[in-house]
Amino acid sequence: MNTAFILAAAPSSPLPMIVMMIAIFAIMWLFMIRPQQKKQKKIREFQNSLKEGDAVVTGGGIFGTVKRIDMATAKIDVEIARGVVITVDKGYVFADPEAMQQMR
Repeated sequence: MNTAFILAAAPSSPLPMIVMMIAIFAIMWLFMIRPQQKKQKKIREFQNSLKEGDAVVTGGGIFGTVKRIDMATAKIDVEIARGVVITVDKGYVFADPEAMQQMR
């Protein structure tokens, strides 16, 4: 008798649950995944358009100026103080927020 009650209370179609799952995924894609992809694309475009003299910030938060770019090894020499040059991977170089403010 108890199993008949449980079966009668179960939904008859899985369609509403499937529609809800699709809707949740669509909302997540619109508000979380898509904006992050746009941001990553913008960063990648900046990294590919780097040239000597550009103001940058490294992934570690060090501000500096690009002195030399080695495309073969994807390494960039960044001057962080007068006469102090460090080498960083191109993937860890981001746009300087102050330089971005001046470009607007």
